[in-house]
Amino acid sequence: MEKAKLSNRGRRALVREVKKNPKITVAELQRCSREMGESSTKSTITAALHQSGLYGRVARRKPLLSARHMKARIEFAKKHMKDSQTMRNMILWSDETKIELFCVNSKRHVWRKPGTAHHLPNTIPTVKHGGGSIMLWGCFSAAGTGRLVAIEGKMNAAKYRDILEENLFQSAQDLRLGRRFTFQQDNDPKHTAKITKEWLRNNSVTVLDWPSQSPDLNPIEHLWRDLKMAVHQRSPSNLTELERICKEEWQRIPKSRCEKLVASFPRRLMAVLAQKGASTQY
Repeated sequence: MEKAKLSNRGRRALVREVKKNPKITVAELQRCSREMGESSTKSTITAALHQSGLYGRVARRKPLLSARHMKARIEFAKKHMKDSQTMRNMILWSDETKIELFCVNSKRHVWRKPGTAHHLPNTIPTVKHGGGSIMLWGCFSAAGTGRLVAIEGKMNAAKYRDILEENLFQSAQDLRLGRRFTFQQDNDPKHTAKITKEWLRNNSVTVLDWPSQSPDLNPIEHLWRDLKMAVHQRSPSNLTELERICKEEWQRIPKSRCEKLVASFPRRLMAVLAQKGASTQY
């Protein structure tokens, strides 16, 4: 009969394997354990790892970073660690995101009696292909949220330039940044296209020198998450309603939330340095 629990030696060996390869499977760990003459039941192995503070979790998706990307992130972090909070408060952060009408992965809990799972009040409507989605462009600063724009049709460099033409300075004005703000955008090809660069140059816009593959440095990612959660709670039933609710919830995001996110920027930079340019927890 197989031993019921692992020896300290066996547990340490499994911990070493997991730290060496966090994506190792339980089946592979069972094989390692058997080779050492230790218990190889799934429950014994998982209990031993839990005892060492290691738990199975879904791996987070992060951008693939090359050595060149990591070097650029380190250089960026070192350069901007010296910026004052006043300078950071003058940054207008921007990004695009997609919001689904009916998110196929969303779950809602309902209180119901047994046998009533299919009753209409206890169900969530689903539509083929997810019910559609909208693409949004938005911006914010420490002073609050700027414009939020629904992008019609396929986004290209010309459309992106038009969005900036119609919304960038208006957002800066609404947030009382004046003309001396710094504009943050990522390195999407539409953002670095010739016509976009020309527009930014012709309009004397100072652009933050952003490192590629670095969404973890942009605090707007947390605002997108806030927005999606708030919109999901209101359960829009069509794309027109989805756009309206997105804009309403965007305007409701408090200034204090924006201030807090911008204040997190130096911590994000420190995290990049601590990770030697690799992805951070943000």
